[in-house]
Amino acid sequence: MNIASMQLAAPSGLMSLVLFVVAVGVLALLGGGFWMTSRVRYRESPRPRPEEQPKMPPGGPVREVRQNRETAEIPRIPKGERPLTPYDLTNMDSRPSASKERPRWSKGSSGSFGGGGLGAH
Repeated sequence: MNIASMQLAAPSGLMSLVLFVVAVGVLALLGGGFWMTSRVRYRESPRPRPEEQPKMPPGGPVREVRQNRETAEIPRIPKGERPLTPYDLTNMDSRPSASKERPRWSKGSSGSFGGGGLGAH
């Protein structure tokens, strides 16, 4: 073996050692991840048994109710009095609307702020 071939072999031997150490490090990280996962699962409460699963209500599945709601009017304040703050207002309940017609946005409007439509005209 001449000197030139030994100089080429030395870096490749060092490179293979580095790759081996990196591979062992990756395997150690994966093994540690599986070990941590098993510890976490061991501390969790057990999964519910089939008899502990949720049951359907006796009346059958719950159905969607569609109705229009109207909000309560905000009380008007006389001119010159202190304006109302959110703390002055009670829980503003809503009530079912007498109208069965669903409110629609005007044509050409998306109905959202900044939606790019022309808005109500």
